[in-house]
Amino acid sequence: MDMLRGERIAEAGLTDWRKLAQGLHARYLVDDFGAGARLVAAVGEAGDALGHHPRVSMGTGYVDLELVTEDAVYRDDEGTEHVVEWVTQQDVDLARRITKIAAEHAVDADPASVSEIELGLDTARSATIAPVWALLLTGSAESQGRGSPSDEVRDATGRVPNLWFGDADEASAQRFHLEVYVAPEAAEQRIAAAVAAGGIVVDDSDAPALTVIADQDGNRGVVCVDVSAATQD
Repeated sequence: MDMLRGERIAEAGLTDWRKLAQGLHARYLVDDFGAGARLVAAVGEAGDALGHHPRVSMGTGYVDLELVTEDAVYRDDEGTEHVVEWVTQQDVDLARRITKIAAEHAVDADPASVSEIELGLDTARSATIAPVWALLLTGSAESQGRGSPSDEVRDATGRVPNLWFGDADEASAQRFHLEVYVAPEAAEQRIAAAVAAGGIVVDDSDAPALTVIADQDGNRGVVCVDVSAATQD
């Protein structure tokens, strides 16, 4: 099934959901564990009917859901097809159904609170070092390039954040940084809070999509927003 570009996702008008990194994310607020379990059970039945299910995480007062297709088809500029993890029409269809289920259960969504963390490592030798990180992070060589046409490391079970490799010159020191994906409406507040705590905006030339922030020791994080998939008011 073909991956959906950001514009198509935005056109779907998924009010409860936000596109972060590769998937669609939603958080539903529940009164107790039982309410969360009942919501998840109903979502499971809907997924059974469509043959597709979300990734689920539950905690005190919330249920987090992520929708992503593990075998989406991406075509590069040369027309070559790649199998990637990304949003497809089946994710959009199930997201709409889950929104209706949540309303039936009188459960409110909190889309501004969704977040996703990825690791970034700048290097000129991703093909050389990726096998080390694949085995160190996940214990499986198959996690290198999983769901990606690059050397990116992705754990099939989601135990650890994805690790992707940015470009760097051979002479450049390798540097880790965090990618913090947030909902569009949450980015400004998140950045302001980090700055108020002593952070420094290093680069906002690509804002609101990317805003680079450094702490007092120079360690960097990037606040990321998928502006292409953001619904326009």
